[in-house]
Amino acid sequence: MFEFHWPWMALLALLPLLVRYFWPRPAGDRHDAVEGLQTTLLHPALSHLSEAFETRKPRQPLSVHLYGWLLTLLWLALVLALMRPQWLEPYTENRTAGYDLMLAVDTSRSMTALDFTLNGEEVSRMQVVKGVVSKFIQGRQGDRVGLVIFGSRAYVLSPLTFDLNAVDKLLGELVPAIAGPATAMGDAMGLGVKKLRERPEGSRVLILVTDGKNEGGIIPPLKAAQLAKEEGIRIYTIGVGSDKKRVRILDADMHNYVWAEGLGFDEETLQEIAKITGGAYFRATDTEALEKIYQRIDELEKTEAEARTVFIPRPLYQWLLAFALLCLLLLGLYPEGRQRRLKGGGYA
Repeated sequence: MFEFHWPWMALLALLPLLVRYFWPRPAGDRHDAVEGLQTTLLHPALSHLSEAFETRKPRQPLSVHLYGWLLTLLWLALVLALMRPQWLEPYTENRTAGYDLMLAVDTSRSMTALDFTLNGEEVSRMQVVKGVVSKFIQGRQGDRVGLVIFGSRAYVLSPLTFDLNAVDKLLGELVPAIAGPATAMGDAMGLGVKKLRERPEGSRVLILVTDGKNEGGIIPPLKAAQLAKEEGIRIYTIGVGSDKKRVRILDADMHNYVWAEGLGFDEETLQEIAKITGGAYFRATDTEALEKIYQRIDELEKTEAEARTVFIPRPLYQWLLAFALLCLLLLGLYPEGRQRRLKGGGYA
């Protein structure tokens, strides 16, 4: 799109006309007029005498007309350059009102339980969680994502970052019991709140994935939920585990699978955490349910994209200045045009 930044400078184009019509005329013209009024020569055949001495006014050479046109073009080029012509190039900028998502993943020994099925084969809770959470991370373009793991203790494995691939890689390297065999759920929530409260309000989200009960740590889960509420952090809780009474799980040495009972999670506490913080509670009893849960969370905390188009000006005045310079050089090739124009009563 083309436009003039200072269009009002076009008024300068009229300046030469104003100078021509309102500037005082040269003294020679006034002298000729006065001299014509003081003629005292009388002759009986004055008309015949005038015809005898009458001469035709010589035609002005081409250089005089060319000089005038060059002056006009030079002035118009300078005026147009002062008007600052520019070409506006559209540029679309996409902005995303991203969220700050902290993932708190349970890595206790109970995550080795083989109560999930994937493609007809038994898989552990940890394998399913890693697969589904990985898809969730890759779909959060424009968001900051962090990772907290917890077992007997809680650790920040990745701070909030836009580098989703780095977070996904760290998630893929998790192994059960890496942070201890117990479940310090409250400590993990408290650590997530500590990192999220430094971020802008309205975008703080904590996703807690666990398959057990709070069996360690210092901070009680409900106390951590109250802290999250005060900081404006929503917590989505996901309870992972099937309804099976007995499941196979790795022993304390993490070598052989043994049968175990009572590996359910504290559903009431997870529901209360979500209620206090304004989040939601989900239960994942199989792989399909877990995938739907993350799709649901993705819809609830959808990143809003905003497109804004701005116009970047590209100046064009340099071309007009170059044309004006060319006119000035051509004027120098016809110096006699200026002299004859002055003698003819015009303007320089």
